[in-house]
Amino acid sequence: MTDHREAVRQNALYLRNVRPIDPDEIVEYVAGQPHPAVVRQLLREEALDLGLVERDDGTFVPVSDEPVPRRTDSIREFPARYAERLDDWLAERYGPNWHEGASGDLLRSTLRRTKAQYLEGGAVTYGEDVAASYAIYHLPGYYAAIQYALDDLAERALLDRHLRVLDVGAGVGGPALGLFEYLPDDALVEYHAVEPSAAADVLEAMLEETGRNVHATVHRTTAEAFEPTDGTDDGTYDLILACNVLSELDEPVAVARRYVDSLADDGSLLAMAPADRETAIGLREVERALEGADSGGAAEDALDDADERRGATVYGPMVRLWPGERPSDRGWSFDVRPDLAVPSVQSRLDEAADDPDHARGEFVNVDVQFAYSVLRTDGTRYYDVSLDTDRWAKMAEMDRHVSNRIDLVAAKVSRSLSEAGEASGPGSRTATNPQSGPADDPNPLYKISDGSEARDHYAVVTKETALNRPLLEADYGDLLAFESALALWNDDEGAYNLVVDEETVVDPLA
Repeated sequence: MTDHREAVRQNALYLRNVRPIDPDEIVEYVAGQPHPAVVRQLLREEALDLGLVERDDGTFVPVSDEPVPRRTDSIREFPARYAERLDDWLAERYGPNWHEGASGDLLRSTLRRTKAQYLEGGAVTYGEDVAASYAIYHLPGYYAAIQYALDDLAERALLDRHLRVLDVGAGVGGPALGLFEYLPDDALVEYHAVEPSAAADVLEAMLEETGRNVHATVHRTTAEAFEPTDGTDDGTYDLILACNVLSELDEPVAVARRYVDSLADDGSLLAMAPADRETAIGLREVERALEGADSGGAAEDALDDADERRGATVYGPMVRLWPGERPSDRGWSFDVRPDLAVPSVQSRLDEAADDPDHARGEFVNVDVQFAYSVLRTDGTRYYDVSLDTDRWAKMAEMDRHVSNRIDLVAAKVSRSLSEAGEASGPGSRTATNPQSGPADDPNPLYKISDGSEARDHYAVVTKETALNRPLLEADYGDLLAFESALALWNDDEGAYNLVVDEETVVDPLA
């Protein structure tokens, strides 16, 4: 087999730049003429090293150097093949009618208990039952959320078809499945998952549904213990995912710093968190600590040797528009996307509930709400902007602009907040950030940021016009120029309001 392997490699190296590599053809040039299936398996095993992708016709070609294109449509459902594989996994462990009887009661009670522990801020231990209920309830939403976050990289052609991926705290696999769905079929992925808990059992089952050009390895160890060189040969990665894991670590900054150091020179670390107050704000605290902002305590200690490391840059979606400035507001910012169709595993678990405390829809979770951060070490930002005070007002100096009309540049970093959630309850743990439109939202309110603010800033529309409507139409993270917005201090909320009325012009900035 060793002799066959080397012969197959040499033939593949010769043919890769000539024509598609056909295992049936290579057989003729290998001593002993092994079966084509043996050659095909050897090519699959060597594909990462040779940079080859397998096509539907069974031939192999070099992976394209074209970047991954940006997805242009919304994600409406969790794919049936993944839902069916999860259903099969549940049936293997709890029986074909896993959603009914004692097993259904066990999963529902586990999910209730786990949600209560989370909302109380307690630690969650991921045993098999917790992993199963977590997968039913959360896997579809995380599958969708990661794809929206990947748009920021793909739009700037920063997501390659040949990827070395490290998924830290991979859980049951929602972000991984979303990533693989986002990538085209001709992408070549070396995927390493780090997951110590029983969630890895679900993850391994779900990975069985991925394409032939995904080469996956699951490392059953902790984020703190994993050595990056146990994955790729040089211990560097093109994309590192840290999704819904930082809030569960004792020293999130120190761990994240370690993985930033494992990025390839043009790599990205994509961190995600649920949209609730504590975890979303916690994500921003890690983000700011990694770029060298004053964080204090353990975060500061973790960065004592920062001079010996590459500096991290916040690529997006939060902006840094003023040289030398960093935000120090509370940092609660998250995106909201269209709901998913109800996955079959959720509807089955919910409809089988017959206890008196059950409310219909209790075990259905189709919300796509998430906070995220993309960090890089090459200095690249989504918006490469540097403002000056001769033209624009700076949020760090907003106190001197109160009661005046000003011009400023800022990113829109929320959906409308005027009906509920962040604007009406800053101390709330629960994120309720509706995507309400002008028809049902008389005074839309949006969080905005220029990356210098020490207090929250909101743009509130008191009079919609054709000239300020771009604020309402802008997407999360879009950069906008405001002309003649009225700056006011909101003492009740401890925040600044920028009033957008008939005198205000809002323009999108490319």
